[in-house]
Amino acid sequence: MADGKPSFTVDEALVAMGFGKFQLYVLAYAGMGWIGEAMEMMLLSFVGPAVQSLWNLSSRQESFITSVVFAGMLIGAYSWGIVSDKHGRRKGFIITAVVTFVAGFLSSFSPSYTWLIILRCLVGLGLGGGPVLASWYLEFIPAPSRGTWMVVFSAFWTVGTIFEASLAWLVMPRLGWRWLLALSSIPSSLLLLFYRWTSESPRYLILQGRKAEALSILEKIARMNGTKLPPGDLSSELDTELEENKNLPTEKTLLLKPGEVGEAVLVSKTVLTADKEPGFSLLALLSPTLINRTLLLWVVFFGNAFAYYGVVLLTTELTSSHNRCYPTEKKLLNSNDVNYRDVFIASFAEVPGLLLSAAMVDRLGRKVSMASMLFTCCFFLLPLLSHQSPFITTALLFGGRICISAAFTVVYIYAPEIYPTAVRTTGVGVASSVGRIGGVLCPLVAVGLVHGCHQTIAVLLFEIVILVSGICVCLFPFETSGRDLTDSISASKESPSASV
Repeated sequence: MADGKPSFTVDEALVAMGFGKFQLYVLAYAGMGWIGEAMEMMLLSFVGPAVQSLWNLSSRQESFITSVVFAGMLIGAYSWGIVSDKHGRRKGFIITAVVTFVAGFLSSFSPSYTWLIILRCLVGLGLGGGPVLASWYLEFIPAPSRGTWMVVFSAFWTVGTIFEASLAWLVMPRLGWRWLLALSSIPSSLLLLFYRWTSESPRYLILQGRKAEALSILEKIARMNGTKLPPGDLSSELDTELEENKNLPTEKTLLLKPGEVGEAVLVSKTVLTADKEPGFSLLALLSPTLINRTLLLWVVFFGNAFAYYGVVLLTTELTSSHNRCYPTEKKLLNSNDVNYRDVFIASFAEVPGLLLSAAMVDRLGRKVSMASMLFTCCFFLLPLLSHQSPFITTALLFGGRICISAAFTVVYIYAPEIYPTAVRTTGVGVASSVGRIGGVLCPLVAVGLVHGCHQTIAVLLFEIVILVSGICVCLFPFETSGRDLTDSISASKESPSASV
């Protein structure tokens, strides 16, 4: 309340209006983008073995098809995060949708291995914008139900993986990999079709000083949800800070200590410039206020991405007929075929993973949910240090995928919550970029080492990375379950305040 007049923040408005029809539309749109990203990632398990047979590729060349996608995502995740923090969430995700769809569709016409590499790298560049969609959706959800509805959003990824496994099972034996690439680009085209009906994040608008536009969108949400905004004027954390600055020390009051002055100047400068200068946005993530959570998040993203895509690729590599290390295994009809049945079954592991994360994320909190799932994943992968039968291998990878998909779901909820609006998509984007490094290295382990008959070393590396990630989760500075999002970096100095 300022000057005796009632006021409300975006968080208070969202809580008052609740989760309704408007948020369902936002969920459907963002979810379609998540389905598209999952399909583009899942198809890597099928395209590699297919083109290896067609173009007589080496194991290193096959793994490079996956690695270039992650390399593109590494660049894209950082770039699109800065774009969306500077120019808005809508501009961020529409550019990524265009790049993903065009490059994905054209890659189905690749005349050679080189062209396939170039176009799939561009697909990765577009897919790097996934965190922008996740942050955009997050900023419309009321704090009390944020965990549950973010898990629902993550369910679209599971839908995408299962649908892609089904599509590959149906299309690959009959029509081939080119049709699979073309059909997998369709979800990204739907983002372009329905873009005109999307709204900008009111959090972003109010941070940019565009309060009238933010209020207009909140009024639209209230109309669609059949509710009303709280009484008073819309305010922001910056308004609160300005109000508090009226009580700044005068000549007759005690001055700050030299160390406190330096910290205050650094925080103030970060708040004022983080959303204006792209380079400073990255520096803001390494400021004293945010550096601890940023470095820990980078390790956790790296570990989750490395483990998740590793389990996906191991499902095809350890059950594939072209595994020369165990020639006594029963061969498929075509020596280069992928066992689509096992991949299809393994993709359903994400369903119980989602249910687990939904049950834990708000009850036990984000940190306990992530740590418990990562440590349990280590338990499932442990027997794979030695060769197992195809049935046991599939069962263990099924259990491992349940756990790692649950952990990945929660980390995508936790990551946007620990950053303020000023640098949220940049923070999540950079963390996602670090995760993509794990994705780049993953095929070298899952494909290269397994093909070289070094299964024990490959699985041991996965175990170590997952274990370190779980330890880092335990070191995160605070829990975010049920807490309001912050807008400015100075407001993030302490853990976010609990929602009322």
